[in-house]
Amino acid sequence: MAREFTIPGQIISGPDALNQASDALCRLGEKALIITDQVMVDLGNCSKVEKILKSRGVGYSVYAGVSGEPTDQMVRTGLMQYQAESCDFLIALGGGSPIDSMKAIGILSDREVKLSEYMGKNIDIRMPPMAAVPTTAGTGSEATRFTIITDTENDVKMLLKGNCLIPSLAIIDPQFTATAPPHVTAATGLDAFCHAVEAYTSRMAQPMSDTFALSAVKKIFRYLPAAFHDRSNAGAREQMSTAALEAGIAFNNSSVTLIHGMSRPVGALFHVAHGLSNAILMTVCLEYALPGAYERFADLGRAVGAAGEGDSDKEAAWKFLDAIAALTKELGIPRLEDLDISRNEFMSCVDKMARDAMESGSPQNTRREVSKEEIKKLYYMLW
Repeated sequence: MAREFTIPGQIISGPDALNQASDALCRLGEKALIITDQVMVDLGNCSKVEKILKSRGVGYSVYAGVSGEPTDQMVRTGLMQYQAESCDFLIALGGGSPIDSMKAIGILSDREVKLSEYMGKNIDIRMPPMAAVPTTAGTGSEATRFTIITDTENDVKMLLKGNCLIPSLAIIDPQFTATAPPHVTAATGLDAFCHAVEAYTSRMAQPMSDTFALSAVKKIFRYLPAAFHDRSNAGAREQMSTAALEAGIAFNNSSVTLIHGMSRPVGALFHVAHGLSNAILMTVCLEYALPGAYERFADLGRAVGAAGEGDSDKEAAWKFLDAIAALTKELGIPRLEDLDISRNEFMSCVDKMARDAMESGSPQNTRREVSKEEIKKLYYMLW
């Protein structure tokens, strides 16, 4: 059966990519809303984008109100600024939160509806041109047709999707990731790792997505520890930026599975950063998924050198999981109980989290049957 394969309209990547992309960026419109966070403003990263727009006579307004995981309220505030400033295109500078916020603002840019009305639907609408400049090597949102926004009224992370949400331009400049502290490098890098592993082991995997997923997994295993231990390692930063892009392309054309399905409710209810909640869930979820896809996990184990050709698929798959456990330990990933979360409160939310996870549709892409009751058991195992 034929499959569709989608990527951003244009990708410019590598050292000095922002300056190299100046022509493409300034052709997108006459006035941009730059969506970012205050950290990017304080670090001077936003001024680099502003400088390019100024030099070409392109107008802009800066919305730096994205703090933490994006919510419908942040989106609404950004939308009001976009409309009040008569902007006609969007630029996101930051991690997944500004990029996801940009997509949501684009959805609402010329229509009076609630974001929640699009949940569970394929979005096919006219969008303003969008440029994504990621500053972390993790989410891959610069290459995907997805955005995740918290519905603050119902405490649900809405997964919104549609090909129109893929940015017109993705600018992958590793200079911006050098400002990320080690714990952010670790969490976002493992987010990209989850994207690639889930894309490869998903029921929806296809040959093209497999190519990008395998490449991303190999790069992350090799270069994430180096980037974590030494933020000045430019080579590792460049490789991780490429890997995050590859992983984003992979799951955009395949799917995520159990980890992401269970991660979103944890983030929505307990405000755990997306990459960190993925990292905390990874071992428990992959151990559950393993029996349904030994061959696929074995491929990954051999690809990263954790297993050899003499190992059976089952042996190679388990060696891959052992390598993951060693990687997360090296990166200092905490356990759920190490975070400022009440155990009793967490347990009281398990039923809702399991229901929300199943309703997202992601767990059903796992190559092993998943039920609400099984997901509840996995949440309990986190403690």
